[in-house]
Amino acid sequence: MRVALSPFRAQRSLAARRQRGGRARRRRALYWGFIYAAATAVASVVLAPFVWLLISSVADPRDLLARPLRWIPEHVSFARYSSIFVGGMSDTADTFRAALVNSAIIAGSSVLISLTVGILGAYATARLRFPGRRVGLVLMLSTYMLPPIAIIVPLYLIMVQLHLLDTRIGLIVVYCSFITPFTLWIMSGYFRSIPRELEDAARVDGCSRLGALVRVTLPLAWPGILATALFGFLLAWDEFLYALIFTSSTQAKTIPVAIAEFTGRFAVDFGMIATGGVLASIPPLFIAFVFQRYIVGGLSAGAIK
Repeated sequence: MRVALSPFRAQRSLAARRQRGGRARRRRALYWGFIYAAATAVASVVLAPFVWLLISSVADPRDLLARPLRWIPEHVSFARYSSIFVGGMSDTADTFRAALVNSAIIAGSSVLISLTVGILGAYATARLRFPGRRVGLVLMLSTYMLPPIAIIVPLYLIMVQLHLLDTRIGLIVVYCSFITPFTLWIMSGYFRSIPRELEDAARVDGCSRLGALVRVTLPLAWPGILATALFGFLLAWDEFLYALIFTSSTQAKTIPVAIAEFTGRFAVDFGMIATGGVLASIPPLFIAFVFQRYIVGGLSAGAIK
């Protein structure tokens, strides 16, 4: 039997519920305000160097050396960009223009070869059973534990014997040696997350193992392939030590080496370094923005499954 509340008690109950609702809304507002403030602070700290890099690429040298620091330059000029793409200002600008082409060819070829070899090896590791499968995978990944400087001398001697010094092919071979183990490790875990029953069904319908890989597994693994390709591309695009040691002319120099050459013996061209940094960051950013949905999906799916 329900007992009707008196008007006074009903009014008090309604006021209490409104008060609790108001406190809950204030807590939510404070919580989201804190989240947005923290995100803004972190984004400001992370993006400030990139903003300054962009400003430095178009600022006059007098603004770069001014004290206090000028975030808004008084003199804006795009002469550095025109000198790189048109030429005529300095030999270093011409070297950088050639390095853009070299880096694109070397990084793209390294990723393509590493993906081809790594995907086949990762599929064999994930689906086939053979002695030393796990140990071999760990040994290949353990190559990342060696610092690059520790193997620079043996690699240099090998490059000399093969006549691959100062060539694009030489850098492609070297980059494939550390991108392929990375691809093998990432893709083997991703292939294990794909149900084996899908391939078994394709093989029952008449597909060979390679046909099941091409027609069933690779389409499902496309997000992981894109994520792996992006990280492999960044490894090759940003690599500096091997490119510095193994190249000496414009026919094989890459972007990191070309940017380093903007530093002279008695002077440093901060503006050209910033311009080179901006141009070097455009291809990775473009790839990341275009394939962002696939990359995030590939990484999250590979981690969860």
